[in-house]
Amino acid sequence: MYDPQPLAPTIRALRRGDRLPSALVDDLCDRRDAVDDDVRAVLPETGRRERLTREATALAARHDDPASRPPLFGVPVAVKDIFHVDGFVTEAGASVPPTAVTGPESTAFARLRDAGALHFGKAHTTEFAYFAPPPTRNPNDLGHTPGGSSSGSAAAVAAGICPLALGSQTIGSVIRPAAFCGIVGYKPSYGRIPLDGVVPFAPSVDHVGTFTADVDGSARAAAVLCDGWEPVDPDERPVVGVVEGPYVEQATEAGRAGVEAGADALDDAGYEVRRVPMLDDIAAVNDSHDALAAAEFALTHAEWHAEYGDRYAPETAELIERGRAVGVDDLSAARAARLDLRERITERAREAGVDLLCSPAAPGPAPEGIDDTGDPIMNLPWTNAGVPALTVPCGRVGDLPLGLQVVAPFGDDEALLAWGEDIAAAVADVGPVGA
Repeated sequence: MYDPQPLAPTIRALRRGDRLPSALVDDLCDRRDAVDDDVRAVLPETGRRERLTREATALAARHDDPASRPPLFGVPVAVKDIFHVDGFVTEAGASVPPTAVTGPESTAFARLRDAGALHFGKAHTTEFAYFAPPPTRNPNDLGHTPGGSSSGSAAAVAAGICPLALGSQTIGSVIRPAAFCGIVGYKPSYGRIPLDGVVPFAPSVDHVGTFTADVDGSARAAAVLCDGWEPVDPDERPVVGVVEGPYVEQATEAGRAGVEAGADALDDAGYEVRRVPMLDDIAAVNDSHDALAAAEFALTHAEWHAEYGDRYAPETAELIERGRAVGVDDLSAARAARLDLRERITERAREAGVDLLCSPAAPGPAPEGIDDTGDPIMNLPWTNAGVPALTVPCGRVGDLPLGLQVVAPFGDDEALLAWGEDIAAAVADVGPVGA
């Protein structure tokens, strides 16, 4: 069932005219029909194939000259159901009336559409992008979670339903499900992709992110989505730091083994790999981020919860109660701590002489069952600091993939993705790493 479709070669075929957008739409709708009763990545839509065929045909008519086709010409994209898309209801995985959370179309999706992408459909998410899970399953093993909260977006790409999907991350909701599903996840530097038109969780740490099967495809999508994108072509390989210390000790033995196997593969490929002890205060960082996210979530949901509180899942309601208990001074301190952490990460990388930092993308492989979306703890400090993060497949435990999380200093998204393609290739053949 695991059959992702790389984005970059799909783009090339569509723009050259080797593949018609309508033909791709037909293939992907066939794929959805074949697998999504089991995977349940995208929300149902009556007449999806007919709508997409009309849109693909009209797009091809507008851009009949291959030389002038836009960068994402004919690419179907699945959109996490917290992004507003004109003409489509936003449910946010919740039982609150959609009219309560509706809003103008998200800039992120509008940028994709303006670049020639097609809206394949909404993808399942946890309730309000928190922990109450949707029905989505991991395409690698249907008995395991795909992760959350961008569950459907990750599963749609991993199952070959779409070559590109939009998600969001407030703690670990892009990097973790990408790792669980064995694909590429990219979370940009904070603020590089606009958040307007997205149902908020905690605006100080919310990020828009993407899912693809290839780093080259991720870079192509980022060039459309990110503000001020300026492609780079680094002359030299980066020096790679492998993070050590209490932060990494939060991962399981398998999660840590995956990173070690990845480090060995990079060393064999000729990279300079250094050990970088850091984040000794990870417990305080975790507490600060948790307080910030809970407090801002409570503020975001104040009016909705007051009117529709009986429709919230118990986990989500409990988060709101915790958030209400966070004082104004504590919230202010937690917001300020983000910038301090960002500076400390940058300084530590500079001291160690490394360009990139590597760590587990999740504590281990995807947990069994779909009632638990897994722990985002390995993504938390990088999200809190707002630095760009990328995960690439690196090893497996049985049928379940592991991911190598690679982060760069704030604002170095272009370099991260430029280097990421070769790093992904270097670790692609890492095999089983243990139980």
